[in-house]
Order: sequence, then structure tokens, then C-alpha cells
Amino acid sequence: MLQAWRFITIMLAAVLMTMGFVHLWQLPPRMAYDGALWLDTLTFYIKFGPTGPGPVIEIGAILSTIILLGLVRGRRPAFAFTLIALVALVLSMAAWWFFVYPVNRELLTWTVDTLPQNWMDFRNQWEYTNAARAGLMFVALGALLYSVLHEVPAELAHNVERE
Repeated sequence: MLQAWRFITIMLAAVLMTMGFVHLWQLPPRMAYDGALWLDTLTFYIKFGPTGPGPVIEIGAILSTIILLGLVRGRRPAFAFTLIALVALVLSMAAWWFFVYPVNRELLTWTVDTLPQNWMDFRNQWEYTNAARAGLMFVALGALLYSVLHEVPAELAHNVERE
């Protein structure tokens, strides 16, 4: 049961991190876009909305990590690293609600003709928050992987290295 749940949790975290890193990899060119192009590309993301795969995967990763935390509660340091993963995932979601979502809501009222003069402030908030979220997702996946790798017996790891 534990092995299967770890696999599910790690896979969800990996898919989530992949989605987060898409934003990070797009950051440099997107920061050079003019307002009209940036707005156009964001309306593409907004069209996915809450019915797209992102929220399902993110909530799934958090719930799966909560359950895994219960399953490893007596295992040290697996518990600590799983807790680190959970905190990183929750912080990532909180960052979305507090910093990305408000920009998304504001963007729904904009057109190319009504783009506010301070649109770059909104852009910076949206882009840099998504970059930070990618970092938090990376920490979460790394902590989950380390929680498993730390439990691999030293003699087994040594035998694998020799082969």
C-alpha cells in the first residue's frame, strides 16, 4: 500500500512540477512581449480555467501527499520530508490564490484597447509568482523523492552501484 501511494503521489507531483516549469521556461520571452501580445497569451491560459487539468492535478497532489503523510507518520525522516513536500505544495497553491488569481480576474476586464498603463505590474506579479510556484513544486517533488531514497537500505544501494 505504501509503495503504491508513494508512486501515485510522486507522479502527481511530477506532472504538477512539469506544468509549473512550463511557466518558468516561458518567463524570459514573455517578459519581452508588448502588452497586447502578453494579454493575448494570458487569455489563452484563462480559457483553461478551473475546468482544465491543472487544478485537478494540484489538488490531487496535495490530497495524495496528505494521505502519504499519514502513511509515513512513524518513519523518520520520511515523515519530515513528506511534510516539507506538503508545505511546499500548499504554499504554491496559496501563492496562486493570493497573487495569480487576482491578476486573472483583472485580466477578464481588459481588452487591447483598455490595457492599463501599469499592465507591467500585473505582468510581473503573474510571471514571477508562477516562477516561484515552479520552485516550490521542485522542492515538493525533491522532498518526496528523497523521502523514498533515504529509506533504501545502504547495502542495497551499494549493490546497485556496483552493477
